[in-house]
Amino acid sequence: MMLAKSEAKILHEKISDKAYNDEEIIRIISTRSKAQLNATLNHYNNAFGNAINKDLKADPNEFLKLLRVTIKCLTCPEKYFEKVLRQAINKLGTDEWVLTRVVTSRAEVDIWLSCKWYPTSNLLN
Repeated sequence: MMLAKSEAKILHEKISDKAYNDEEIIRIISTRSKAQLNATLNHYNNAFGNAINKDLKADPNEFLKLLRVTIKCLTCPEKYFEKVLRQAINKLGTDEWVLTRVVTSRAEVDIWLSCKWYPTSNLLN
């Protein structure tokens, strides 16, 4: 728990300073297990009052968009891939490349979880 607390503080400091590509942010996001990363991000949310992705949305930087996608994909891949699937299917003409890529890359891991989320989010559109 101490690691989550200290790393949440580091993330908050770097984001507050707009040091988005700092080595510490990259190290924390890229080297921690899913459980440790979730603990750190939960502590971030509790300690600083915002989810990290919300704080990263404050700046429209393209690197931050990739960082937000990375965080979402690492912490809740089924929601991320559900969104990608929905966007591939719901636009004018299906994006077959995206659809094939998601289905084949996630087929045995969490495609069933993505299908669970699809009916719920599809009702919202």
